[in-house]
Amino acid sequence: MRILQDALTFDDVLLVPAHSTVLPKDVSLKTQLTREITLNIPFLSAAMDTVTEARLAISMAQEGGIGIIHKNMTVEEQAHVVSKVKKYEHGVILDPVTVQITDTVADVVKVTKQNR
Repeated sequence: MRILQDALTFDDVLLVPAHSTVLPKDVSLKTQLTREITLNIPFLSAAMDTVTEARLAISMAQEGGIGIIHKNMTVEEQAHVVSKVKKYEHGVILDPVTVQITDTVADVVKVTKQNR
């Protein structure tokens, strides 16, 4: 693999506060991740089992980034997580969690914890 350009670390860059004529509304942070995928913000979450699963991937997508699902699960589990993210993004709730009018707050809390 060839290195196409020099890389920088956090210690190599210093942003000095100063007046700017560029307005925030005129700035774009769009980033080309692949030929087919453009991110609205240049953020990806780590593909680590302690970092990215459905909840973080959904949050990243809502902000214009992308969550990389980790590999420490079966292919079926990975597909299920991706499906949850896609369903959330498209507003589809195929398996809604419901409670009855007779359920207590404790029942609702229990159901909520079971279905996270």
